Amino acid sequence: MLSKIPHLLLSCAIGVLSGQTLAAGSVDYIDPFIGTGPDGHTFPGAVAPFGMVQLSPDTQIRTGGDSYKWCAGYLYTDTTIQGFSHTHFSGTGHSDLGDLLLMPMSHEPQLEPGPVEHPEQGYRSRFSHEQESAKAGYYSVELLDENIKAELTATDRVGMHRYTYRDVDKGYVIMDLTTSIYNFDRKVLWSDIQLSPDKRSLTVFRSTNGWAKYRPMYFAIEFSQPITEVKIYNQDDHHYRNRPGYRPSHTGTLINSNSNTAGSKALKAVFRFDQVATQPLEIKVGVSSVSRAGAKANLATETPDWDFDKVVKQTQDKWSKVTNQFEIEGTDSQKRQFYTALYHAYQAPSIYQDVDGNYRGVDGDIHQSKDFINYTTFSLWDTYRALHPLLTFLEPERTGDMVQSMLAHYQQSPDQMLPIWSFQGNETWTMIGYHSVPVIVDAYLKGIKNFDTKLALDAMLNTSQHGSYDGLDDYMQLGYVPMDKQGESVSKTIEMSVDDFAIARFAEALGDNSIAKQYYQRAKNYRNVFDTSIGFVRGKDSQGKWETPFDPQEAKLYGSFTEGNSWQYSFAAQHDIKGTIELMGGDEKVSEKLDQLFTQPLDAEKFKEHEDIAGLIGQYAHGNEPSHHIAYLYNYTGQPWKTQQRIRQIMDTLASDKPDGLAGNDDLGQMSAWYLFSSLGFYPVTPTSLTYVLGAPQLPSVVMHLPNGNSWQVEAKGISEQNQYIGSIQLNGVPLRRSYLTHAEIMAGGKLSITMQAEPNKKWATAVRDRPQIQALNVGI
Repeated sequence: MLSKIPHLLLSCAIGVLSGQTLAAGSVDYIDPFIGTGPDGHTFPGAVAPFGMVQLSPDTQIRTGGDSYKWCAGYLYTDTTIQGFSHTHFSGTGHSDLGDLLLMPMSHEPQLEPGPVEHPEQGYRSRFSHEQESAKAGYYSVELLDENIKAELTATDRVGMHRYTYRDVDKGYVIMDLTTSIYNFDRKVLWSDIQLSPDKRSLTVFRSTNGWAKYRPMYFAIEFSQPITEVKIYNQDDHHYRNRPGYRPSHTGTLINSNSNTAGSKALKAVFRFDQVATQPLEIKVGVSSVSRAGAKANLATETPDWDFDKVVKQTQDKWSKVTNQFEIEGTDSQKRQFYTALYHAYQAPSIYQDVDGNYRGVDGDIHQSKDFINYTTFSLWDTYRALHPLLTFLEPERTGDMVQSMLAHYQQSPDQMLPIWSFQGNETWTMIGYHSVPVIVDAYLKGIKNFDTKLALDAMLNTSQHGSYDGLDDYMQLGYVPMDKQGESVSKTIEMSVDDFAIARFAEALGDNSIAKQYYQRAKNYRNVFDTSIGFVRGKDSQGKWETPFDPQEAKLYGSFTEGNSWQYSFAAQHDIKGTIELMGGDEKVSEKLDQLFTQPLDAEKFKEHEDIAGLIGQYAHGNEPSHHIAYLYNYTGQPWKTQQRIRQIMDTLASDKPDGLAGNDDLGQMSAWYLFSSLGFYPVTPTSLTYVLGAPQLPSVVMHLPNGNSWQVEAKGISEQNQYIGSIQLNGVPLRRSYLTHAEIMAGGKLSITMQAEPNKKWATAVRDRPQIQALNVGI
C-alpha cells in the first residue's frame, strides 16, 4: 500500500448531479460517491439522517473471502447493477443486510442475476457513471440493458422507487428474497409473501442467519399501478443451495399464481405491470423488525401519498438542517469533502423502532421505547474515538437516546453486557474492549444526563467484570491478557485499560470514591504489556514471559494485536499519554519515535494477512482506527508544530473528493468524524477528558452552530499550501498559549483566531504547563 493513494481516473462528474453546477446551499456539496471506491465501503443510495432504511444499488453480491470489497453492496469500479436493496452498512469491514432486492426489467426476467461478464443472461443490467447521479436523499441511474431510469429516495423507515420504462407496453419487477450482502449457503432461514386481494400491495417476511445469527425483517410493499400478473417461484433445494454457480436453464418451481400466500427458504417473485407506457411505476417499501403491521404503519405514516418528488424534498430538507450547522470557507473540493464527511457521520447509529416505538430487542422479544428513540448499529471499537464525541456537540438529544439504547441492550442481554458491536437486535461480539463505556461517560460528563446513572454504573461494572469475555478473568487476576490464553492479547489489555479509565471518571463524577480508585488502578494495566527494555508493547504469556521472537512491525491475523502492530499500539493508551511518554523514556525519545513511525516504511509482507490495514504513511495506518490520534501526540512532547505538519500531510495525501477519497473503511462515520475534527483544528485524543488537542485548521473559516444557540468559529488567517503551521492563536481576542481546548470553551461559543505561517513556531505551547491536560472533575476522591 502506497502512502499516497492514486486517484481513479473517472469519467463521471463528481459532486451532485452530473453536469450541474453546485448550488449555493451547503447540502448540495454532499457527494455520496466519495468513499465508494475500493477501500471506503460506503454506498451511494438514498438515506435519511440516521435512517432505518438505506436504499441503494448492489453491483455485486460475493461470498466468503471474495466479499470484502462489496461490504456496502456497491463498488464504483463495477459496470453492472444487480438490483436495489433496502438496508446497508456504511463503511464497514464486515457485511450483512442487503434486504429485499428489487430490479425492474423491460421483459420478463430470468430468475438469476447472471454473470457480470454477460448480464444479458439474467436480470442484471449494465450502467454508466455518466448516466448515474446521487445527492442527499436521492439516487438515480439508467439501466442500459433495459432502457429504464431507476430513481430512489427514502424516509426514516420507507424506501421509495420510481422506474421510468421506455418504449415498452409492459414492465416487470423481480423481487429476489434469496439474495443478501455476503451471501452464503442457507443464509435465508425462511421467507414468505402475502399478497393483498386486490394485488396492489403485499407483505413480506424474511429471516436470515448471517453476521447477525437470527435476524427477522418485515416489509410492506405498495405499487402505484395494479399488478397484472404475479409469478412466485420456489428455488429451495435446487440452485439456491449451490451458489454462486450460475445455471441459466434453472427456473425454479412456479407456485400457483392464484394463491395469495407463499413460503419457503428461497422465494422469488416476478410482477408484471401493463400501464408503464403511460406513467412511471412507483414502489413504496416500509420496513420493520417487529411485524407486518409495524411495516404497514411505518409505510402509511411516512409516505401517505404517491409523491416521489415530495419525499426527495422532505429528506433533502432534513439533510439541509444537518449541513447548515456549519458554514465553511474553502475550495469546492474542500466543501465536498467536509459536507460529505458530515453526511457519512450522520448515517449511524441508525433508528431501530417503528413509528409506535416498538422494536425487537437483543433478547428477541418486542419492547417499546416510551421516552427515547431506540438506535442500533453500534460499531463502538471504531466510533467511540471521534464519531460519538462529535455527536455530543451536534446531537446531544440523539446522543442521550443512543445511551439509553445501549442501556436497554444491557438490560435485555442474556450476558448482562453493554453492546460491543451490535446491530438489529444482535450482538456480534466483533472487535474488542467494552467501548460503549467511554461513549456513555463522555456524554454524561458533557451534560447529557437523561438516563439512569445507577443503571449505567452497574452496566459498566458488570460488563468490565464479565470473566468469560475476551480474557477479562486473567486481566483482572494478572493485570493483563496473556497471549497463551487469548489472541490479540496486547490490544485487549490496552483497550480495556482505556475503558477502565472511563469507568473511574464516571464513578468519580458520581462520588463513588472506592470504585473510582479501583478503576484508576485498573487503567494502569496497559503498563503490564509495555516492555521498557525495547520501548514497545508486546505479548506476554500467563507465566510472565515476553513474546519471542518479536517484530514490532508484524501484524498477524491472530497475533497479539487487533488489526495493527506494536508500532501503532505502543501509542494506544489514549487515556495516559503522559504515562506512555515516561515508559518510552521522555519527550525527546517519544518525539523521535513518532518521527520514525511516520517515516519507516511498513513492509507489505508484515501485514498481508489483513485486508483493512490501509492508508499508510510509514507505520501510520490512517485506514485503521488505532492510528487516528497518533499525529496529535507531538503536542504532549512539546513539539506541536510536528502535529500540524502531519495533519496536513494526512489531509493532502489520504483524502480527496473522489470515489477513492477515503483511505480505508469509513467505519460508520469514524473516518469522517476524524476528518471533520481535523478540519476544525482539534481532536478528542482522550475519551472523557473534556479536552481537545489542537492540530491545525485546514479551512480558512469554519463556523459551527451549536444546539444550545451558541456558535463556535475557527478562523485560519493566511492559510495556504505553504502556510500550514500555527504562528499564534487568540481565543476570543486573548492570546492562547496552550495546545488544547476545553469542551466548555467550545460550547460557550466564541472565536478561535489562528494566524498561519510557512515556518513552524517552535516557541508556542512547548512548556509542560501548556501541553494537553485531562480536565479535573472537581469532586475529589
